[in-house]
Amino acid sequence: MKTARFRATLTAVGLSLITVIASAAPAHAVTLEQKLAALSGFSQPTAPSATAWRSAWEQQGSWADYAFDWSTDLCSSSPDQPLGFDFRMSCRRHDFGYRNYKAVSQFPQNKSRVDDAFYFDMRQVCAGYSGIRKSTCDGLAWTYYQAVRQFGDLRVSDKQIQQVQRDAERAAA
Repeated sequence: MKTARFRATLTAVGLSLITVIASAAPAHAVTLEQKLAALSGFSQPTAPSATAWRSAWEQQGSWADYAFDWSTDLCSSSPDQPLGFDFRMSCRRHDFGYRNYKAVSQFPQNKSRVDDAFYFDMRQVCAGYSGIRKSTCDGLAWTYYQAVRQFGDLRVSDKQIQQVQRDAERAAA
């Protein structure tokens, strides 16, 4: 009985070592289909997709075979943290989607989903607030979303941001 248990343990250790060695093996070429599948998984307007993307962003080296473009200019020419609402991570994921779909010539057919994911991410930020702060945040998220949806660029002026704040304050009064 001890021999059988020892063999089972040895087999499990051997399989674990094979797994570690295999994962440390030289990189293999990622197919376009694999890259598109990963991009799709990272660009859905859902919590699991946002979580998966953030995990990948935090461990970019693990995705080196995919040659993803992780660069970002955050919220482009718009404030990254308008009125203190932190949209930086939302903008990072949005840039990731735009840059990587453009790199594989698949941008037009995926733009609206990437924009929807951007809006989802900003609404997740806003969910952490209540009252007038939440209304203001939601209004800013909508304004940022409309900018990228309509123009494919994120250019929201300070004047627009102040207008959203005034509108939320009026609605709360």
